[in-house]
Formats: sequence, structure tokens, C-alpha cells
Amino acid sequence: MASEVYFWNLRTSFKKSYEVKLKNLINATGFLDKIEKKDIVGIKMHFGEKGTTSFISPIWLHPIISLLKQKEAKVFLADTNTLYVGERVDAVSHILNATRHGFDPAILGAPVIIADGLKSTNEITINFNGNHFKEFYFARDLFEVDALINLSHFKGHELAGFGGAIKNIGMGCATRRGKMQEHCGLGPKPIRKKCVGCGRCIEACEAGALYLDEENKICVDDDKCVGCANCLVACKNGALEVNWKIDVKLFLERLAEYCTAFISSLKKPILHINFVIDVSPVCDCVGFSDASICPDIGVLASYDPVALDQACLDLVNQAIAINVGQYKNEPKPGEDKFKAIHPKTQGEYCLEYAEKLGLGSRKYELKKI
Repeated sequence: MASEVYFWNLRTSFKKSYEVKLKNLINATGFLDKIEKKDIVGIKMHFGEKGTTSFISPIWLHPIISLLKQKEAKVFLADTNTLYVGERVDAVSHILNATRHGFDPAILGAPVIIADGLKSTNEITINFNGNHFKEFYFARDLFEVDALINLSHFKGHELAGFGGAIKNIGMGCATRRGKMQEHCGLGPKPIRKKCVGCGRCIEACEAGALYLDEENKICVDDDKCVGCANCLVACKNGALEVNWKIDVKLFLERLAEYCTAFISSLKKPILHINFVIDVSPVCDCVGFSDASICPDIGVLASYDPVALDQACLDLVNQAIAINVGQYKNEPKPGEDKFKAIHPKTQGEYCLEYAEKLGLGSRKYELKKI
């Protein structure tokens, strides 16, 4: 059965401004009918790594927050800390970075909350019978909401092919331990030449998986490592790194399972919204935003993350390709633009696997607003 996907193509007029059209889109979904007075509503999003400019601009959020405030809901903006070491690796740096990018509660009327805590230890373990995992690790605060809006910037990704609703939940709601599990499930990779033998990482490792050898260099006992990634944050010298090497299909399966585990366990209303604008070829985590690969397309919303991502992918692929110098192989109309940029990626496989898990349907009915 086809899922409903609501679509606004960004067209506006003097009488139907951006605010009016976006509110029409939200109202068409019926999501506000699920919100009660004093409900705590989280908006899960990505505030953009330092140097990135293609993240969803704060000004685009005003109509959404305004509608929720009319229902007397308590609204907050949420994300989780990153696995890699950057400006979003802990809550202090993360909130400062969000503020620099304009996500100011005094202006938006909604505070920024890093849902997995100061160092990604504010965690809840979810039991779910996945094909790869039985225990999943998510930000605890996200399981305290009364409703959730999953707000994603649809763009390219070097490993997943593209990032949208599924990735914003599957990766974006996981704690650092969960992110490590999705990316590799193994211990960190020691960079011996950078190790100074300070032992900070050993103190942070509750599993006792780290030790110094006779040369006073860090080593990892993979049999003891639980993949919590606390050592990555503790090391100030870059002597421990994520072992990023993983089979692409295996990563996509883990990503889809994480998304399925979260949504099936939360049991609260979730509306997924994708902004298909500034469709950059790489993720908003990389610290820069390259030129868009296609014209701006619109904003789409659905209760089905699989149908939503499929619709966004189809619209991007149907659009004309621009800035063709970015492509390793220039795509023809209808071909996968993300795969033309990142040939080893298999974004469609994530949608296929997610559908098999029962997360949603790849069949959709586009309802234009």
C-alpha cells in the first residue's frame, strides 16, 4: 500500500508566503491533532558542523515552532554528539556551535538540548530483535518526549549515498556507543606515532580494553572493547581513531535497523520532514558545503520515513544535474546522482532493506500542497 507524502515545491506569492505554505504543509499531515496542551515536542535536527553552510537555516523553523506553540506545546531542538572529534563532540562545544549557526533560544523560542548528555553517556538501551543487534543505544532524552518531528536536510553522504529521514533517526538519535556499533562494532584504531602514553584514554575505558605496551604506546584488546568510544573523546592527541572500514551494505543494514528500533520503541507520534534544498554532495558533518548537485526542489513530509526518503531521492534524480564538474560520472536524467558522485555507495539498498524490516513502504502517493 502506498504511503502519503506531502510535497510543497517552494513556490510562494505575496498572499501565500513561505510561512503560510509551510504551515499548510504541516497542517495537511494532521500532526497537530496529535499534540496536546503542555506536551513536550522535540525537533530532531542537525545544526551543521563548523564550516558547513547548507544545514537547515534557523529562519526556516519559525513556522513549525509557531504552530506547536499555538497548541501550547513545549518545544526544543535536539541532536546528539558525534562519533568523530569535531565541534559537536560534546554538549558544550555542540551548543556553542549551534548558537554560532543561529539556533538561539531567545530568537527561536526553543532551546537546544543535546539529548545524549555532556559526553554522550545519557543513554538508554533498547532491546529489539534485529538481524545484526539485539541491543541498541539511544539518547535517553529523546525517549522522554510526547511527540517528535524528525527534521532532515536531504543531501549526499560519502558512505550512505544520501542522508535523509532514516539517517537522521538511525544515526542521529544514537549515542556515541550506538554510532560506533553502526559504523564498525569494533574497537578504535590506535595511531601509535601520536600516542604520548598519558593514559587518559585508559582511565576513560570502563571495560578495561586499553593498555600501554612496553614502548608506552596505546593498544586495544578487541575482545574486551564494548565500542563505547569514550576513549576517542578522552584522547587529546589523535592517537585513537574510528576504524571506518566497513562493508557498505552492512553499514546500511545497521543504519536501517537502528532507525527501526528507535521508531518501534518510542511509540509516540513522529512526523518526518525533509528539506530538499541546497542538495550538497556530502554530509553536513564534513566542515564545508560544496555547490548543490540539482536545483532546490521543496519540502516533503510523511509519517513513513522510507516513503519520504524514496520520494526525495526520486525527485533529486528526476531533476536536472548542475555543477557537473563534481560528478565522477555525469548522470543522465533519472539516474542516481549521488551514486554518480560516490560510486561505491548504494543508497537504494538502505530503502530496500528498511522496507523488508517493516519500517515503511517504498511506494508512495505524492500529495502536492
